[in-house]
Amino acid sequence: MACMAICSKKLVPVLACFPPVVASDTSVLILGSFPGEASLAAQQYYAHPRNQFWRLLSAVLGEDWSRLDYPQRLERLLAHRIGLWDVIAACERSGSLDAAIRQPQFNDFAPLHARCPQLLRVCFNGQTSGRFAPRFAAAGFETLVLPSSSPANAQLSFEQKLERWRKLL
Repeated sequence: MACMAICSKKLVPVLACFPPVVASDTSVLILGSFPGEASLAAQQYYAHPRNQFWRLLSAVLGEDWSRLDYPQRLERLLAHRIGLWDVIAACERSGSLDAAIRQPQFNDFAPLHARCPQLLRVCFNGQTSGRFAPRFAAAGFETLVLPSSSPANAQLSFEQKLERWRKLL
C-alpha cells in the first residue's frame, strides 16, 4: 500500500496481493481475484469473518478448521496439496468489491510449472478470477470455476456453494 494514484481527484491506494501459498507437491491451486480490505488489514487470505472460504474447505476436506489459527490453516491446506493465490498482483480499489478494481496488474503464472511440477488443477474462487480459466486450460491444466466464497455472493446458500465446492477434489 505504499503508492497512491490520482483517480477522479481522489487518492486511491495502489494495493498489492500476497505471495502464493504453494509447495513443490501442490496439485490443486485455488485462485481468488484480489484480497478484500479485511484480508489486507490482517495480511491473511480470506480474513473477513463472513467469508465462507475456510468453512467451505473444512467441509470439503472433512476436517474442522474453525479453531485453527491462520498459520495452522495454511499448514493443513498444504498438507492436502492445495495452494492459494490471486490473479491480480496489484490494483487500485476503494472498498472490497471486485467491481471497484481499477488498473489491475496480473500475476505472472509462468513460473508455476517449475515451482509446482505436480500442479494439475486450477480452481477459481468466483467469476472475476474465473475469467482466467481459459488461459490455464490452454496451458494444460484442469480448471473449475467455483461460486465465490465472498459475503457479497449471497445468491447461493452455504449448502449450494458447498455442493459445487465438493468438486474441488
